[in-house]
Amino acid sequence: MQGLHLLSKFANFPSQEDPVLERYFKGHKAAITSVDFSPNGKQLATGSWDTFLMLWSFKPQARAFRYVGHKDVVTSVQFSPLGNLLASASRDRTVRLWIPDKRGKSSEFKAHTAPVRSVDFSADGQFLATASEDKSIKVWNMHRQRFLYSLYRHTHWVRCAKFSPDGRLIVSCSEDKTIKIWDTTNKQCVNNFSDFVGFANFVDFNPNGTCIASAGSDHTVKIWDIRVNKLLQHYQVHSGGVNCVSFHPSGNYLITASSDGTLKILDLLEGRLIYTLQGHTGPVFTVAFSKGGELFTSGGADAQVLLWRTNFDELNCKDVIKRNLKRLHFDSPPHLLDIYPRTPHPHEGKTETVQATETIVRTLPDKSEETCGCFLNPSLMSSECSPAASKKRTEDMSDLPSESQRSIPLAVTDALEHIMEQLNVLTQTVSILEQRLTLTEDKLKDCLENQQRLFSAIQPQS
Repeated sequence: MQGLHLLSKFANFPSQEDPVLERYFKGHKAAITSVDFSPNGKQLATGSWDTFLMLWSFKPQARAFRYVGHKDVVTSVQFSPLGNLLASASRDRTVRLWIPDKRGKSSEFKAHTAPVRSVDFSADGQFLATASEDKSIKVWNMHRQRFLYSLYRHTHWVRCAKFSPDGRLIVSCSEDKTIKIWDTTNKQCVNNFSDFVGFANFVDFNPNGTCIASAGSDHTVKIWDIRVNKLLQHYQVHSGGVNCVSFHPSGNYLITASSDGTLKILDLLEGRLIYTLQGHTGPVFTVAFSKGGELFTSGGADAQVLLWRTNFDELNCKDVIKRNLKRLHFDSPPHLLDIYPRTPHPHEGKTETVQATETIVRTLPDKSEETCGCFLNPSLMSSECSPAASKKRTEDMSDLPSESQRSIPLAVTDALEHIMEQLNVLTQTVSILEQRLTLTEDKLKDCLENQQRLFSAIQPQS
């Protein structure tokens, strides 16, 4: 921490205006894949290659909770807008909903047929979007906790899917090197961007929903205006693949995380790089601003979670929430008509690379700040909160408590689990049938086109 302040003064930048590393959290045993702040800014959720979720409190000497349930890498975590639920995705092909408290009750969804890469709540908390390596995006109703519909147009693994602030659009990116925008009303793809030498690892809307930012495996960060289908800004500031981006709530800044081991902060109004932060050892996989923008956090291959104070621009959290609620009004921009035409936009012309001065902040965390964690045993969720009750355990990092008594008789639990297994089989069957129907439609279209060509060729001869 002292080294950070000295460097800032030496560089002739006021230290109170530079990002400052406040603390770090260490409890995961493998790389950090995803981070998210709770809406009230008092907690932080993290997912990891060690298959665990952890819930960290910012209170001094507070315990962290480790949630155990996934059987493979946790790829994505996100709090619901009210903070009463925590969603997680995993390579075990499941999505889980947790109650973020010391008991860590969870429910499980099994609708994807391949690893799930991301989860995202709509701004009103009514829907959840999941993206998977089965090439699909699925949307869930959170009130009834049931599957609603699938979106199929990608031809390779879908890495990320995000709702727009007004909930009327979904943006997704895939290893098929496209970014697609979907209309949640008619479930159709309304626009398609294909501009990558590589593919986008991550994509998200800016706070007012008029632009999207993409994190490219080709080391680039791009800002697109979806109203005019135009590439606005193109940054080449990293020397490795960009894994994640996060907009500051003001929409004026963007922070990026890269495999080159750095975080970069971009000033979008001036179109330039203003900070490079070096605190991680190895690739940085995830980064996120808090809801009010006063903090941001990052995680990477070193299994550490770093918490930073923004300093250079802060917003009152209530003002941000109030402003974003206005985006839910039906007539608020951007309207879907702003996004047409539906034709792809390859943008083959070269865009000038952003060259900028920057402040390089190098930090090494103080090992004395390591926090302890707490694991507890979750019981079954109530029928109102879970489609599939979970028996998964949580542990205490210091002591393993005895098995808590079940609140539901074992016979009833077994019967419910059997019913849910059958429902999961039916859901997967429907998913497979949807894919086959799509393939059949494509083949029928090809047959009709071939028939038309044959008819056109025969007609002149006759």
